[in-house]
Amino acid sequence: MTPLPLWRRVSEDILARIVNGTLKPGVMLPSETDLGREMGVSQGTARRALRDLERRGIVERRQGRGTVVATTTPETDHFHFFRLRHADGSEAQPMLARETIERRRSNAAEREVFGTQTKHVYSIDRIRSINGKRIVREASVVPADLFPALEDHAPLPNALYAFWQGSYGIAIQRADERLRAVVADEADAEAMDATTGDALIEVTRQAIDLSDRVVEIRRSRYVTADLAYAVTLR
Repeated sequence: MTPLPLWRRVSEDILARIVNGTLKPGVMLPSETDLGREMGVSQGTARRALRDLERRGIVERRQGRGTVVATTTPETDHFHFFRLRHADGSEAQPMLARETIERRRSNAAEREVFGTQTKHVYSIDRIRSINGKRIVREASVVPADLFPALEDHAPLPNALYAFWQGSYGIAIQRADERLRAVVADEADAEAMDATTGDALIEVTRQAIDLSDRVVEIRRSRYVTADLAYAVTLR
């Protein structure tokens, strides 16, 4: 196996400290000079490691202050992970209209994603509205061992990922999504302001934390007659 470059070993060491809770969200990291001295590497190597972590969204550079461990807030949660936009490009503001939470045994497909050790999961079913119209139907599944006593927090906050980090120390670094066109079924028509046969966008997502674990499986269905699912590619 080819050994990791020195800068990558430094970045992975910092990441390990964040994952195990030694470095908490919002904590200021040492300067590049101090970090290099602490880890026995050059300032340039420390700088490259921090740039790698910044690119991955794990740390944030703050002008005039330095580098801090990234914190997920309801605002950044919404911006990064909720993609519906109005026709003029402005953000659509979702509101939680209905929610149910159920603890149950995991099925084979869920254990394949979360790991065979995941015996129980929480199913979180939510309906979101925009401008008074019920247009989003979400079904999320998370491992019960990572989110103990989740039902005690019901109703959950609108922005789940900020809640995951603040209450359980689980920070989402990315979400892998797949989109497809579907038609509304009877359950969609009952739950949302749609009729059977309407065109919907279905998004399936796996949310991945700083340890590269999948910690959420989500399926969302959107009524997009007046909205668009917007993604910026770089």
